[in-house]
Amino acid sequence: MEISPDATVLYEWRGLRLTATVAYTWLVMALLVLGSWAVTARLSRGERVSRWQVALEVIVSTIRDQIAEVGAETPDRYLPFIGTLFLFIATANVLTIVPGYQPPTGSLSTTAALAICVLIAVPLFSIARRGLGGYLKTYVRPTPLMLPFNIISEASRTLALAIRLYGNVMSGTVIVGILISVAPFFFPVLLQLLGLLTGLVQAYIFAILAMVYIASASRTRRGAAGTGAAERNDRGD
Repeated sequence: MEISPDATVLYEWRGLRLTATVAYTWLVMALLVLGSWAVTARLSRGERVSRWQVALEVIVSTIRDQIAEVGAETPDRYLPFIGTLFLFIATANVLTIVPGYQPPTGSLSTTAALAICVLIAVPLFSIARRGLGGYLKTYVRPTPLMLPFNIISEASRTLALAIRLYGNVMSGTVIVGILISVAPFFFPVLLQLLGLLTGLVQAYIFAILAMVYIASASRTRRGAAGTGAAERNDRGD
């Protein structure tokens, strides 16, 4: 049993290797694309709707409510990004019930890529809302001496997201592998069920942390803008 999907080579041609990480990542993306297309192809606004549409509406409304609870003023702005993160990680982890499947989130390269997406999304959302100048000013507040510390903070958050997701998925895989060699029938079944629950929880935590980082950056800029406006009013400008 391979611990990491990076170690499993499914196909090799002239030095090019197709690992399980790449193959199962594309499999998860294909399932999400086809599933979303199948559900949204026949949406209805009438009284009679399909069960799939009801499930879709529940998922979308739940994610939107969670984004709003974090503090975002316009949840619909962040819904596509945060929703995609959650659905990808959740689907990748839930598919572990399929024999022979290895979750791509068990690879550090996948979790690092997801964390980098969050690292890029935070300034993009902030710049789109407050402008480039307002975003860059936060790195030198309250004093320019804080510049290196703010940069380190951004990098450490990205590293923490990647290691958190990778460590939780990998630890479950290692424990299952050990117990299979000790008790190959009973314990792995229970841990597989526990792994499904843990996978969904990790998808939720990852998405919420990503939204917290984005919302906190937006609140910082909004608070700074509000302070500046109050100062101008006090001066009578």
